[in-house]
Amino acid sequence: MNKDLLAIFEYLEREKGIKRDTIVKAIEEALLIAARKGLQGMNNVQITVNPKTAEILAIAEKEIVEKVEYPSEEISLELAREMDSNCQIGDWIDIEVSIEAFGRIAAQVARQLISQKLRNAERDVIYQEYRGRIGELISGTVSRVGKQHTLVINLGKVEAVLPGRFYPKTEKYHIGDKVLALLYDVQDTENGGAEVILSRSHPEFVSGLFMQEVPELNDGLIIINKIVRDAGFRTKMAVSSLDSKIDPVGACVGVRGTRVKNVIRELNNEKIDVIPFSDDPFVLLKNAFSPVEVRKADYDEDQNVITLIINDEDYPAILGKKGTNVRLTSELIGVKVEVHKMTEHQKELTHIRRQLALSEDTALDESIHKIEEINQLVVDSIIAAGFDTPRKLLQVSPQELAKLTDISLQMADDLLEHVRKGILSNKT
Repeated sequence: MNKDLLAIFEYLEREKGIKRDTIVKAIEEALLIAARKGLQGMNNVQITVNPKTAEILAIAEKEIVEKVEYPSEEISLELAREMDSNCQIGDWIDIEVSIEAFGRIAAQVARQLISQKLRNAERDVIYQEYRGRIGELISGTVSRVGKQHTLVINLGKVEAVLPGRFYPKTEKYHIGDKVLALLYDVQDTENGGAEVILSRSHPEFVSGLFMQEVPELNDGLIIINKIVRDAGFRTKMAVSSLDSKIDPVGACVGVRGTRVKNVIRELNNEKIDVIPFSDDPFVLLKNAFSPVEVRKADYDEDQNVITLIINDEDYPAILGKKGTNVRLTSELIGVKVEVHKMTEHQKELTHIRRQLALSEDTALDESIHKIEEINQLVVDSIIAAGFDTPRKLLQVSPQELAKLTDISLQMADDLLEHVRKGILSNKT
């Protein structure tokens, strides 16, 4: 048994990082409780475990009496003198007790207590080693694949957990694979232990990868102001520089994209957008969607929504796969973003303008000259085409107006909106 116990000491020290003194103390305390349960309530028992030999010594102290009434605490003079011929009634004598005498139930109690105390000791080791490292990147090897694709990662002295929901569905792992992940948390378990939780889907995992690649981030010259992510598909990261001589985007991308390519490789080709940060949400929005041109942008303060109008051909790029680009941009700027195609927007406005043209407002039949802030050359052009009143203008689409006059489609659209808003302002 001593050899087996020594092997346990060495295993727990080597693999779990639990000090031998802690293991010995846990076993002594557990056996002491078991002894008191197994030896009819005996309280005056001492248990010692030799840390070098693993020898267990149980000593019970008993009083020497003439007649034994309480066997757990007393011993007859006759039996006592077999161990010490000079002892007398009233003396106390130490008697070695075999741990087998504790009984089966006491042995079970001891096993449970030892297991619990060792779990507590392992928990303390885990907290001491990993609690202060939350947010760091850490690597290990897949040792098991559990339910719901949970990975058990061997970190050396500790096995960590990488839940299936904490890494992208696009990633697949097998036993023996190397894994780099973010140390996300250290949590208590139901059985009194602790476990290290890892993540590869958290945005801070990407931040950590860039910290490894970009010295300027570690030096504090560049700051990651905000990062949002749809793990496995796309990350958007807004950065700024505390040194006007350093381009934050260029530093993160690296010469010929070397730095960002290393991050992308670790993320299995996830798309990464590194953009310059701005406190102005509209500027940040423009940066996030660059190089796509936003034709119009309206902000509804009450609903906290920005509505964008873009060219039809840019719509797929702005939207992104499954709407990822728009959704992440909304998270990045803290405002909900809605995107509409230019043709759909123009159809809607054309309908609204034609409805307005059907009203009985007499201002609709006044001369177009009364609409302020319209260039005279534009006025001459639309009048020459037969559109001398607001009502006539509001009955045509921007495409029709551009075709019948010498103005561009954009100018036609702007003119019709200017006329519509002018009529509505007169009403109020």
